[in-house]
Amino acid sequence: MIFENRLTPDMIARYTKGGYWGKDTFYDLLSARVAAHPDREAIVDSKRRIGYRELKDGVDRTAAFLKAQGIGRGDVVTIQLPNWIEFCFVFFALEILGAVANKISPDFRSSEVNYILRFSKSRAYVCSKGFKGFDYPGMVHELMPELPDLKFICVVDDEAITAANTVSLVAGLKASAPLPASDRVHMDANEIYRMAFTSGTTGNPKCVLHSFNTTVAACRLLDRDMKTTEAEVFLIYLPIGLNWGFLILVQALLLGARVVLLDRFSGRAALELIEREKVTFIASAPASIIAMLNEPNLEKYDVSSLRVVLTGGASCPVETLRDFQRRMSGHLIELYGMLETGYHTYTRFSDDPEKVNGTIGHCVEGMGLRLIDLAGNDVPRGQEGEIACEGPGLHLGYYNNPRANAEAFTADGWFRTGDLGIVADDAGNVRIVGRLKEIINRGGKKFFPREVEEILYTHPKVLHAAMVGVSDPRLGERNCLCVVPKGGAKIELEEFSEFLRGRVATYKLPERLEIFDELPFTPSGKIQRFVLQRKIEVRDKAQAGGSG
Repeated sequence: MIFENRLTPDMIARYTKGGYWGKDTFYDLLSARVAAHPDREAIVDSKRRIGYRELKDGVDRTAAFLKAQGIGRGDVVTIQLPNWIEFCFVFFALEILGAVANKISPDFRSSEVNYILRFSKSRAYVCSKGFKGFDYPGMVHELMPELPDLKFICVVDDEAITAANTVSLVAGLKASAPLPASDRVHMDANEIYRMAFTSGTTGNPKCVLHSFNTTVAACRLLDRDMKTTEAEVFLIYLPIGLNWGFLILVQALLLGARVVLLDRFSGRAALELIEREKVTFIASAPASIIAMLNEPNLEKYDVSSLRVVLTGGASCPVETLRDFQRRMSGHLIELYGMLETGYHTYTRFSDDPEKVNGTIGHCVEGMGLRLIDLAGNDVPRGQEGEIACEGPGLHLGYYNNPRANAEAFTADGWFRTGDLGIVADDAGNVRIVGRLKEIINRGGKKFFPREVEEILYTHPKVLHAAMVGVSDPRLGERNCLCVVPKGGAKIELEEFSEFLRGRVATYKLPERLEIFDELPFTPSGKIQRFVLQRKIEVRDKAQAGGSG
């Protein structure tokens, strides 16, 4: 496949001269770490521990196995795996085949997976035989008649496979010799190597393109400011199928550090791993921090090894930040970034927490930040504006979506994030004040409600439906489904949850139902979600007043 993107000779020259871009690819950097300390422990997951030599051997054997299945230059391979070592084998193996990795969340179900596999023209789909009771191969087998580009399913953890168009990675690793150096493809550091899908203003996910250089630059900028070294122990419970968990994984392995993967998060499980593995570095969402803080007998866990804890993905309540700073160890850093931008802003070790709590810090040195109006002009100091970004970690555009690219970038190449911010102090720290986009952000997992609504409109009792985010102190937002019933039908929340279950990710399921006689539409037929949110707030206040 050809991946048209926004890379220019000027960008290459500018970021190379600045020292942000180079010639290194992931396989190059991983090979250097293996050569430096082959016997050092690399990754721990729920099933086993492996060292750096074993990691590279698994990558090389996986590459040989996938090559034997026909994967080669330009092919897209979609990976839907939990936080397991096998993700690393597959992800890093694709590079030396010249293929493109498309990682997706284990939470995604048939509606999302069907669209992503079709739009990306994925040639292979990699999954587990089952995780948290869900049958991934069965889901995609049902979709295959609609996916002419998809040639096979690769199941990583089932040796006894009998289904058609399905192969076993665990069996393939046993039977395959490492891919010889003479057969390896050497990709250029500016080539598109990974893609990922995010929700957009049209309601369909947009496909974001990144090169080795845009990815490595983001990791190195964070390494620099967080003072990370190969002695770090990273705990990753954020899904490595999503962007932030993935970036932390790459950051850790390219440092030559140790990674501890957690595939089923709970506050207790995280605290136990911090104590047992002497974890020093965590990236987290506020909901996960709250879960740890609310764990009974928190004080009995030894968390003194923690050096850095990053929180991002959603706004963290100031009282939660203060509670963490009182009861846990390490520097708590508030961070802002996204799939398209990498890391954009964060607080610093030298900041006074009381002065920066509730902000997203200031711009990363090497990246650029502006607050702009709808016309793309800078807003005056002290006024709200849309956060715009540029820099070496910025994505290289949306695949096969010229309209989205035109809307997302200003004429001079700055990326519009859709988030509204204001400069909070003289130090340049920024506070998020809202969003231009209508994406719901539930605990750091973001989605566009229209994809859920399109399915709900097929329900026989629905006349009109809209999903909005309502404020929640733990998750930031929860999913509220607003429905105008057809013919005055009696409806319950659970019937809509069951109707959607298995078709969309669980974090997209409605958690609250509000019934309306009509929904607020614009003259052109668009739902005014902010009006719905205000109506719900009025109902909540009236109920609170009535109960008092």
